[in-house]
Amino acid sequence: MLAIGNKLTSVPKAATRLVLDFLLPLRCTSCDAKVGTAEGLCASCWQKTSFTEKPWCQRLGTPFAYDVGEEAWSPQAIASPPVFDRLRFVAFYDGPARDLILALKFSGRRELAMPMGRWMSRTGSEFLGKQSLIIPVPLHRGRLLSRRFNQSADLARVVARECGGRFQPDLLRRHKRTRQQVGLSAGDRQKNVRSAFEVSKNQSGNLFGRHVVLIDDVITTGSTISACSKTLLAAGAASVDVLTFAYADPKNQLQHGDGIF
Repeated sequence: MLAIGNKLTSVPKAATRLVLDFLLPLRCTSCDAKVGTAEGLCASCWQKTSFTEKPWCQRLGTPFAYDVGEEAWSPQAIASPPVFDRLRFVAFYDGPARDLILALKFSGRRELAMPMGRWMSRTGSEFLGKQSLIIPVPLHRGRLLSRRFNQSADLARVVARECGGRFQPDLLRRHKRTRQQVGLSAGDRQKNVRSAFEVSKNQSGNLFGRHVVLIDDVITTGSTISACSKTLLAAGAASVDVLTFAYADPKNQLQHGDGIF
């Protein structure tokens, strides 16, 4: 009887969904075209998005043209090993992926954090888990007041919910107000964020010996996530992996002038 009752209860819900789908058709998260599934991209935007897929560099997550082995490092990772353990990203920063980030970050489209965070959780599934501390790259309090939200924190909240990890938005602080990174060389970017981050003193005990997954919306030169990773490791984190929605070619980023970091 219980099973029959549950089926009968589900009938009005299904009918309601059909009515809502007719009155409010599902839209592409990027271009607003009609789509068949919630929180999805239309066929055109999907084809235009430069998603990453294996085989990729074990450390930096950049795709290889052909399979060279599961643990292989790219020439860039060999020449300059990152401070963090692994980086994974959903797509390259162009086309619809770029549009989604700009809409989330500068147009206040905070609802986009849900599908973007879900894509990120699937991309980073190899190192995400219930034991992970999910920490967003923080904004300085002055910039947070002017923007009113931290897009990286919105993404991190979704990732934590998807993987069951612990969301810790206040563990890492940006105590030094830095210049916008756009227009700066790689060396100047590193200088700009040097000593800009610190671990909150009242939460440092939550960090010791833990696996951290650092969340950001997009990475360009890696100066910001490297500075954050150094701070977390120096404060006692056992390891740091990085998960972002997109990876930007620094030359293209300078041309667009989007003010990514």
